[in-house]
Amino acid sequence: MAQPKVEKLITAVDIGSWKVSALIAGRTDTGELAILGTGQRESRGVRRGFIADMERTELAVRETVEQAERVAGTNIEDVWVSFSGGSLVSDVVTVERDMGGYRVEQTDIDDLLTTGQQGIDPDGRVVLHAQPTCFTINGKVPVKKPLGMHADLLGVDIHVVLADGAPLANLDLCVRGAYLNVNSIVAAPIATGLACLSEEERDLGVALVELGAGVTNVSLYAGGMLVGLHSIPMGASDITDDLASAFGIRRSQAERIKCFYGSAMQNPRDFREMIEIAPPHGDSALPGQAAGPNAEGGKITRAALVGVICERLNQIMIEVNAALSGMGFNSTGRQVVLTGGGAEMKGIADYAQGALGRAVRIGRPRGLAAMPEAHSGPAFATLAGLALYGASNPVDLRAMAPAPQTVHRLGTPMWWQRMMRAIKTNY
Repeated sequence: MAQPKVEKLITAVDIGSWKVSALIAGRTDTGELAILGTGQRESRGVRRGFIADMERTELAVRETVEQAERVAGTNIEDVWVSFSGGSLVSDVVTVERDMGGYRVEQTDIDDLLTTGQQGIDPDGRVVLHAQPTCFTINGKVPVKKPLGMHADLLGVDIHVVLADGAPLANLDLCVRGAYLNVNSIVAAPIATGLACLSEEERDLGVALVELGAGVTNVSLYAGGMLVGLHSIPMGASDITDDLASAFGIRRSQAERIKCFYGSAMQNPRDFREMIEIAPPHGDSALPGQAAGPNAEGGKITRAALVGVICERLNQIMIEVNAALSGMGFNSTGRQVVLTGGGAEMKGIADYAQGALGRAVRIGRPRGLAAMPEAHSGPAFATLAGLALYGASNPVDLRAMAPAPQTVHRLGTPMWWQRMMRAIKTNY
């Protein structure tokens, strides 16, 4: 049987605090999005979602993309990049237009979107996304395409994501320094939501908690769109640091024992199970540090390990609960989807369910064919979502991600020109 023909290549690059990963996908003539190649490198130049070392980040991006190119057997030039820094702000701008019962024409839609664009107040930030998500007729009936329909009142909800300009400019420079063109910089919660959440979940209302290495992003979806966003400057790497400090071991060993033996749920057998913490290859523990109060002859109980993990998880979940309450996510029966690298820990869903008092499931990427097993876990949800976002290429009322020299608050005339170009391109 002949293989489907690839019509378009989409390359996604996720630059996180722990890893830099790349994915090359091909949209086939059957409409399917298939994985052609992937790459991954350790991230050494990113802290809490922000670029801290330009050279190291450039090198990691370059090596990651080159690895994906070798696997895919192709060269790429344009990429979609994620941004997960804590400066993201989400808002919804709603505008309405009196139609007097007449049919909706294209000029009416254009004028409505122009009014909505003018209602966006960046307040010194960069508009990362400005997407019309839902049109309404007479203030009640949601419609996807109002063109040609009769209406007394035509409205639209525009989802806006804002971010500080300097971190975006640094991210853009790093990617371009790796000899790549940036199609767009995408807010990580939007990409992750595309990969992990169903359309029905986004419509009914769901909270998405992405437990990354340096940042935990809490986003709230309702009515099919992102309506709230909060970033917590803590993540899975803080658990690793706690383990290294508590037991006097290196970060690399702390990460290894966390992945192999770590759990978010205590078990009676954990008090009897011993874990060897002597550093590999005969290395000694960190200078000036003991093996910890629960260590005995280079060994610790698994209960001691789980205790340190749960102590940090408890702090994170307190912050998550406060963020959900602050965004109005208090009604019972609503679900929380937990994703990100920290969501791969054993027992994390049960722990989060008890800590948050809500139903919790682990969100894994879906919607892509031929996904390698190593990239099918929650740690790669943002990467998969970037590919899905690039393939869908949604309507946006602003130009693609700005180059570093243009990362400034835009005046109304330039905004208007960019918005009209976007409308003419997509309508």
